[in-house]
Amino acid sequence: MTESEKQSALDGLRRARADEAEKVAAFQRVAYAKNNEILGVPSVPLLADYAQVFADYEVWVADDGDGYAGVLILELEPDGLLIWSIATAANARQRGLGGQMLAASEERARAHGRTRMTLYTGAPLKGNIAWYQRHGYVIQGTEVRPERSIVHMAKELG
Repeated sequence: MTESEKQSALDGLRRARADEAEKVAAFQRVAYAKNNEILGVPSVPLLADYAQVFADYEVWVADDGDGYAGVLILELEPDGLLIWSIATAANARQRGLGGQMLAASEERARAHGRTRMTLYTGAPLKGNIAWYQRHGYVIQGTEVRPERSIVHMAKELG
């Protein structure tokens, strides 16, 4: 198989347009609702100004015909690429979209010349932590704040 014949993890994703900021923010509110219940506070991505997110980060969406099936937000850092947010619609879960978006983030890291992926998630979100671990992410530490505990994870890309 030649390089051009390889399937990209970005297939089925597209860069979101700046005029979609409110639509992405609305998707995030719905997608993170279950996490908010577990955390007892709003998830960190829900505290953001999405106009600023669109100005500062790469925002990718997976369309499903009726709206978004998933949203992936990436922040380029000096030493790696941060998965700032990865979210799927309830009706898109268990279909591999999350794994595809993780692979797409790694593809973007390589395109930017980065070899380290980072992310964070709420400490009570044990299912999320286990899922990331199954995809090669390792816990780097836990940051304890007055209102929440955040687990920082990383993956070195080979």
